[in-house]
Amino acid sequence: MNTIMRRWKTDAARLLLTLSLAAVAACASAHGSAGHAKSRDLGTSAAFDKDGRLWMATKRTDNGDQFIVMQHSTDMGKTWTAPTRIQSTPEPIAAGGEARPHIAFGGKGELYVSYTSTVKRPHIGDIRFVRSLDGGRTFSAPVTVHANRDAITHSFDSMVVDAAGRIFITWVDDRDARQAKAAGGQYAGSAVYYAVSSDGGATFMGDYKVADHSCECCRIGLTLNAKGVPVAMWRHVFAPNIRDHAIAELSADGKVSAPVRVTFDDWRVDACPHHGPSVAYAPDGTRHQVWFNGKEGEGAGALYATAQGNGTIGKPVSLGSEQASHPDVLVQGRQVSIVWKQFDGQSTAVLAKVSGDGGATWKEKEIARTAGDSDKPYLAAHRAGAVLVWRTENDGVRVVPVHKEKS
Repeated sequence: MNTIMRRWKTDAARLLLTLSLAAVAACASAHGSAGHAKSRDLGTSAAFDKDGRLWMATKRTDNGDQFIVMQHSTDMGKTWTAPTRIQSTPEPIAAGGEARPHIAFGGKGELYVSYTSTVKRPHIGDIRFVRSLDGGRTFSAPVTVHANRDAITHSFDSMVVDAAGRIFITWVDDRDARQAKAAGGQYAGSAVYYAVSSDGGATFMGDYKVADHSCECCRIGLTLNAKGVPVAMWRHVFAPNIRDHAIAELSADGKVSAPVRVTFDDWRVDACPHHGPSVAYAPDGTRHQVWFNGKEGEGAGALYATAQGNGTIGKPVSLGSEQASHPDVLVQGRQVSIVWKQFDGQSTAVLAKVSGDGGATWKEKEIARTAGDSDKPYLAAHRAGAVLVWRTENDGVRVVPVHKEKS
């Protein structure tokens, strides 16, 4: 009898372990967990230059050494140039989950790359910057953007260049939380900081604080509004532990508008959801924002809403099913493009919601699918319209025009 009982308990334990692992795998596939070893390397960004070439920045590991590599394509991703390292010496690179290298261009074709170099896992690191002034043939030595050199979290960078050519780089920063806790106090989450370069990336000024109490592990949405002013949107920790979102306008001299709450899901969770927002503006000043809500019940999953110039926010609209995650939004004139991931239990699809009339009417369609692991869907602005750039484990980098009808 004892032998039978021991065997039964062993079989039951194995069954429970199998079921638990299956549940974790399903959740990770649905929500793009950074817990998958392979997914940590898939973080990719892309952008079109003024000549219509598509540039891509990815992480590459060679014999244990990590680099950012650049490639470009002149035929919408059908073929790519050989990868070029932007660093002469290796350094640890964050390129998974909510972290990825970022690409931007200056008015004269300058190529800018920002990224997080992870000094110690999970998020102790520095925000780094590299530039090329000769069309990607050579790159400058990497520099650290922030003045603070403490061994703390500087991570989840985002970058945008305004019409004057000034480079704005935001990041999640842990200095205030560390100081508060060292003094015996409490501090929810981290903070959002930024730095500015007015000389094409030769030097940066900062560190300017945007807000205290940001989520610790969520990407920051960063864009220019209709007036050309940089606007940051981030997941904020509202008291006592509500993980909704806020926005603020940034300036080159460090003056920041008062943060304004822009989502009201009331998702109370004492943990970081690893789901940052995306935001874009139409020429008439309408704000288009997408985000993720993990609160159970109505409104769970990926959401979309608009806000008028006076700040009035429309009713959120659910994107896809409750399995929808990691949405991205891009606005070009009257054309609005939204993409998100959605897992159906067997494979992951990228779905798109597109409008050609500023959001008055919409079409929804599937534009890509993969059976393996994948990065977050990423939208790049081409002169003909939005383009999905999606790096997958099985299929490589997929480049798909979002508004093009299938033939």
